[in-house]
Amino acid sequence: MKNPLLALFFLISCAFYHTDAQQIVKTDTLSGTKLTLSMDNRIDKALSELEECSRETPPESAGTRILVPSRELSTAEICRRNPRIQGFKIQISVVKSNAEANEVKTDFRRKFPQLKVLTDASLRPNYKLLAGSYFTRQSAAADLSRIRQHFPTAVAVPYSIFCVEGK
Repeated sequence: MKNPLLALFFLISCAFYHTDAQQIVKTDTLSGTKLTLSMDNRIDKALSELEECSRETPPESAGTRILVPSRELSTAEICRRNPRIQGFKIQISVVKSNAEANEVKTDFRRKFPQLKVLTDASLRPNYKLLAGSYFTRQSAAADLSRIRQHFPTAVAVPYSIFCVEGK
C-alpha cells in the first residue's frame, strides 16, 4: 500500500513541477563573447526589463562623474592625486648599528649636500641608508654613478617616495 501511494505522490508532484526553461543566448558586454544560459523565460523577461530600465534612467550618482583628461597629466597633477608613489631611492649602505648609520649619514651629507638622506630601520638590527627620490631607475642613474665613486656598494632600490620630492 505504501509503494503505490508513494508512486502516485511522485507522479502528481512531477506533473505540477512544470518549467518553461529554454536556452537563451546573451552577449557579454565587456568582451563581446556569446553566453548560452538555461533559464525560465520569465526570468529572462525580468532581466531584460531591468536592463532596459537601467539604460533609460541615469544612476542616482550622476553628479559625481569621472573625467578623463584628453591630455597627459603633468607631474604636479599626478602628485596632487597621489602624494606617495612607488619610486626608487639609492641605498648607500646597510650597517649594523644606529651610531654607525649616523656616521655614514654625516659623511654622505658632507660629500653630497644636495641629496636628502634617511635611515630605514625596518631591517633591525640592521639599518639601511637611503638617498634621493626618483621616479625611475634611469633618473637615479646619474646620481648613482657619482655616489658609487665614494660608496661602491650603492644601488638603486624600489621604495615608496613622496611624489613632490621625486626627480
